[in-house]
Amino acid sequence: MLSCVDTVAGYATYIDLVRPLLGPDQEIMSTGMKQERQRVQAALGTVLSGRSCALVSSGDPGIYAMAGLVLEICRETGLRVLAPGAPAPDNTDGNAFVLEIVPGIPALCAGASLLGAPLMHDFAAISLSDLLTPWETIEKRLTAAAEADFVVVLYNPKSKRRPDHLARAQEILLAHRAPETPVGIVRSAMRPNQSVDIVPLKNLHREAVDMQTTVFIGNSTTGRYLDFMVTPRGYADKYELRQTVLNGSGSGG
Repeated sequence: MLSCVDTVAGYATYIDLVRPLLGPDQEIMSTGMKQERQRVQAALGTVLSGRSCALVSSGDPGIYAMAGLVLEICRETGLRVLAPGAPAPDNTDGNAFVLEIVPGIPALCAGASLLGAPLMHDFAAISLSDLLTPWETIEKRLTAAAEADFVVVLYNPKSKRRPDHLARAQEILLAHRAPETPVGIVRSAMRPNQSVDIVPLKNLHREAVDMQTTVFIGNSTTGRYLDFMVTPRGYADKYELRQTVLNGSGSGG
């Protein structure tokens, strides 16, 4: 799909990741961290000028990414956004365009697949970045998720500007979880420098964690099996799971 557009816009790191997919004649608009608004405005300006543009995000564009900001800016500026396949609009004023949001694999899904099955039951995803959300609100969400016994997935767990937020989140969760609760730490999932670790919650503050890390904190039933992290769905409470597993000679279905 990237090869079909005139222009590709994105955060510099993400542009570098997709650069092998880009053609020599495509325009590239690359911006740095914390320039999301400028990036979206430039992409929208390109589209309104009559050129097609792909705005690249990491993971899924609708999860802590760019789709929401695109629609917010369109709403605030009165642009008419059409879904793919919608009837062609009367675009005499030049402020209508088609927006297609292409789904991706979010970090929580990529990380969960590397850990095993930590998200087999109800879970909550919470970002520890207080750049756009007050820290008091984040603490309320952490407390509510911990009290409700959700598996908790932490995005943006630590940065140079806020080195203590993860330790505070650990403190809140330890008030409601056993110290030995498994915690999965996935760094740079599906990228060349990927790493995966499982540690007890009591040791989380000792781990090397950064903005490229996703943290999975188990609930009261989450356990570790060999090198995997597993949150039971409840099958063992309803069915007998210790029966001999059928081998290839048995009847299939």
